[in-house]
Amino acid sequence: MNEHSLELKDEMVSCIPSLRAFAASLVGMGDRADDLVQEALMKAWSNLGRFEPGTNMKAWLFTILRNTLYSTHRKRKREVQDVDGRYSATLASHPNQTGHLDLDDFCRALDQLPDDQREALILIGASGFSYEEAAEICGCAIGTVKSRVNRARARLADIMGTESTSEFGPDRAVEAVLALSPASTVKISAME
Repeated sequence: MNEHSLELKDEMVSCIPSLRAFAASLVGMGDRADDLVQEALMKAWSNLGRFEPGTNMKAWLFTILRNTLYSTHRKRKREVQDVDGRYSATLASHPNQTGHLDLDDFCRALDQLPDDQREALILIGASGFSYEEAAEICGCAIGTVKSRVNRARARLADIMGTESTSEFGPDRAVEAVLALSPASTVKISAME
């Protein structure tokens, strides 16, 4: 293995925590998310020659993970899904702390968003990508990503019946994703 390959390997390894978080936000915590990350990394490794040095490795890996997920969804169309989360809810006991309950409510609301809006919101709000990077990952225009994020934030606030992020516990990750668009902030500021 040459020095260049070792650098790329190290760069891939450094992206694993972000990939796991992205996978968990798309399919839930646990084995399914880990399997998705592993499959994406295997695909990336076997196609490492296609990676263009100097470009964004994290965005490249996120794109592979996203495409892997959609390919898996197409293959599993005939499987029974746990859409309402009843079965998965029996597999874990939720903590009693308010922040965790708020996060649980948030996750249920997030699951109700259309896939494209949820994906854009996660990429921007939780994964820290710029709008340009998210647009590249999603294969669409920057304005489309901005629109999806704005609609997702507004829809989350509507689903959860919130008018301000101050209604949530001290979990900053939830607040960051739920941060309202500038147009909505004016409306909320007037009500507070």
